[in-house]
Amino acid sequence: MINRLFFDISPQVSAYEALLSEQKSVGYYHLPEQNLEYLQEFKEAFEKENKEIKHLVIIGIGGSSLGLKAIYRTLKNVKKFSRRIHFLESTDPIAIKTELEKIELEKAHFFVVSKSGTTIETMAIYKYILNLLASQNITDEYRFTYVTDKGSSLEKHAKTKKSFCLHVSENVGGRFSVLSAVGLGPLCLIEADIKALLEGALEIKKSFFEAGYMRDILLKKATFYAKNSMKYNINALFVYSESFKYFSEWYVQLWGESLGKKQLHSSFNVGLTPVGLIGPKDQHSFLQLIVEGLRDKSVTFLKIEDFNYDVSIPDIKLEALEEMDNINNLSFNTLINLQADSVIDSLIQKGDIPVDTITLERIDEKNIGKFIYYYELLTSLVANLMGVEAYGQPGVEESKKILKEKLKDKRLL
Repeated sequence: MINRLFFDISPQVSAYEALLSEQKSVGYYHLPEQNLEYLQEFKEAFEKENKEIKHLVIIGIGGSSLGLKAIYRTLKNVKKFSRRIHFLESTDPIAIKTELEKIELEKAHFFVVSKSGTTIETMAIYKYILNLLASQNITDEYRFTYVTDKGSSLEKHAKTKKSFCLHVSENVGGRFSVLSAVGLGPLCLIEADIKALLEGALEIKKSFFEAGYMRDILLKKATFYAKNSMKYNINALFVYSESFKYFSEWYVQLWGESLGKKQLHSSFNVGLTPVGLIGPKDQHSFLQLIVEGLRDKSVTFLKIEDFNYDVSIPDIKLEALEEMDNINNLSFNTLINLQADSVIDSLIQKGDIPVDTITLERIDEKNIGKFIYYYELLTSLVANLMGVEAYGQPGVEESKKILKEKLKDKRLL
């Protein structure tokens, strides 16, 4: 993984020291080094009871689904899995109906994912699934895996059924939980290379906490974002791979919920607005706004060196379109990276648009692990430098409380 900054700024070393201290209480830092015996035990027990399962269905929302969804949807474009993963992550009735139409319920296993165990959206969908299975006389024995905090109401419920239960450490927040049982539980059942995923994350961790290169890059980048958060208050992640488009959704949640806060020692509201873009499609839409719009945006480009698969443009001459002969015999792998480089060069030439690039060698578990941990560390650094607490989401909790009150008042239904 290579990250190039096309801007320079003196890094705030104090942020690195803050993260060193923060490791004692924040659990995601230690996930790359976790013991995987619990997953092996889970997988063996699962396979013993569920030999015919072809569909894994994730019932969860936000941090309970976005990270796993990003990993799975990215990998399935370059690897073949024996099982499919589906996501029920919305209370939109049409979305529920549409996704369920893709699933053979007799061959489906459901993951109910909620750290607290009382997420309204998740429990609503779970109840619907329970009723659906009963209406079709499908047993619910070992049909569910519950992923939750130890001691939660959901764990207590799991103990009343023949089921599986995986735990998430209390000090691992939802949007930082993808490398915990939240993501690894389903991934181990489709034979994804979990060890490589964690090895990639560990490589970034060591490069930051033990070596110098990634520490310097991340500190400089975080310092720039924090110091210029009022001027460049929008960050666009321009992903030059359709496979990585779901990581844009994960990144939007990670930055939106972690950085949009009131400062700890003042009443100022701060934040960086994340925007996920897909190249080259968004070259023909959002790029215009970046190039000639307000100078309130910084741009990060994600490039892939090797797409694991490539085809070339045929050597075909088109009458009256001879000027297009220059793309003949060019590989699409080369073309998409030439497009990315051309956009990058055009923004650098403007001189007032902050730009950096992240380059991954290829699309596989190890590189995905690197990308995930890189962005988690960057998020923690920026939050520290902006003076906000990265791991709570009080702005989200307010609407949850209001919803619970509305549900109590049947007159509003």
